[in-house]
Amino acid sequence: MIQKRLSLKNLALAAALIVPLCLLYARAGAEFAIGIVDILFFAESVRRRDWAWARAPWFVIGLIWWAAELICSAPIPALGLGAAGWKSFTQALVLIRLLVFAVALGTWVLDTAPARARFWAVIAACEAWIFLQSWQQEILGVNIFGAHRWPDGALTGPFWAPRAGPPYAHLLFLALLPVIAALLTRRSTAARLGAAVLGVLGFATALIIGQRMPFLLAGLGLAVAALMFRPIRLPAIALGVLALLAIPALRVVSKPSFDKLVVETSHQVGNFAKSPYGELYTRAAVMIGRSPWHGYGFNGFLYFCKQPRFDGGLPALGIGPTSLKRGACNIHPHNFYLQAGVDAGIGGMALFAALNIAWLLALGRGLTRRAEPMRLGAFIGVLTYAWPLASTDNFAVLPMAGWLFVMLGLGLALVKSSLSEPAFLYSERQCEFSAIGPFS
Repeated sequence: MIQKRLSLKNLALAAALIVPLCLLYARAGAEFAIGIVDILFFAESVRRRDWAWARAPWFVIGLIWWAAELICSAPIPALGLGAAGWKSFTQALVLIRLLVFAVALGTWVLDTAPARARFWAVIAACEAWIFLQSWQQEILGVNIFGAHRWPDGALTGPFWAPRAGPPYAHLLFLALLPVIAALLTRRSTAARLGAAVLGVLGFATALIIGQRMPFLLAGLGLAVAALMFRPIRLPAIALGVLALLAIPALRVVSKPSFDKLVVETSHQVGNFAKSPYGELYTRAAVMIGRSPWHGYGFNGFLYFCKQPRFDGGLPALGIGPTSLKRGACNIHPHNFYLQAGVDAGIGGMALFAALNIAWLLALGRGLTRRAEPMRLGAFIGVLTYAWPLASTDNFAVLPMAGWLFVMLGLGLALVKSSLSEPAFLYSERQCEFSAIGPFS
């Protein structure tokens, strides 16, 4: 019986380990692996009759948000609900798979130090792959698949479209901080120099990729790391200043990146209301205003955005009518919170915001008292994903949603183990680290 339980858990860990790899190139494979983890986790919960994990505050809020999405997506014309039909309801129904995946990782699959170390190593390998392919494309002009830089100047890294920036920025500190911390334990000049080089190259990559929002989110992550992790505080501040000074140098080093980050950004900020993002956000706000209580169901922006009744703009804010020709409609509104509002009204948006806050509270517990690099990296990854002032992908759609719940699951597992099996402990008095896992 013990061997059977171990085999089931090992199978779940094997499935979990392939999720990050599949998120790079095989979304269907990632969905299948997530499903395997969920099924095995439910089977184990039934066997043990243990449902304590379902009482976690963040999970309870997640269930309420999910229920709101289901209700607003249910095709009940008499109540004005679910205008998009059963397709929207089905898409809302499967949202639960991601919540269960995160809690499975956090409470069962990654409940040992070796499992967490292996899972982190796979995530770090994915980040290293994006890093290497971005620099290959920058230096040689093509990535391993022969793909060139995107026409707007952004690097595509190991992909065929400009998708490198978001996952790279979200995973950056989770991948780097444990390595930098381990190098700093050695106290030698070479180790400290290596830590500095890793930090500079890691952050510089977010700059040369040339995608605005990922670079800004990497800057947010750097600020949080400097605030919460004292050993790198001064170097991180210096790196931030250096990055700001380096932006003008991009004109010489990588003019396409400079044009994307500086020239195009300046133009869009100066005319934001009429920019594609401004049009999308205005359109989403108008849609929420027209149906503030129940929205339009999951993916409502995709199904109803093009209707002329949403052309009006926001006159009270001095924002004129939107236009499809200027990009007012897309498959999603490029902001998670606006998407939640379009899907399930103001209540749905509030629940989604509460869910994100609950995630951060759960991951941040005790971090201010004891800085653990891997935990801090996971916290920063989820924070940059949950940050409301950002252009985003479609929430709950892989691959980006997969990265969120991968980081969340690992972070929850680290929180659970922080007292008994800390991945990294830092003593400010003794200036010593204790590493467990891939660097021990």
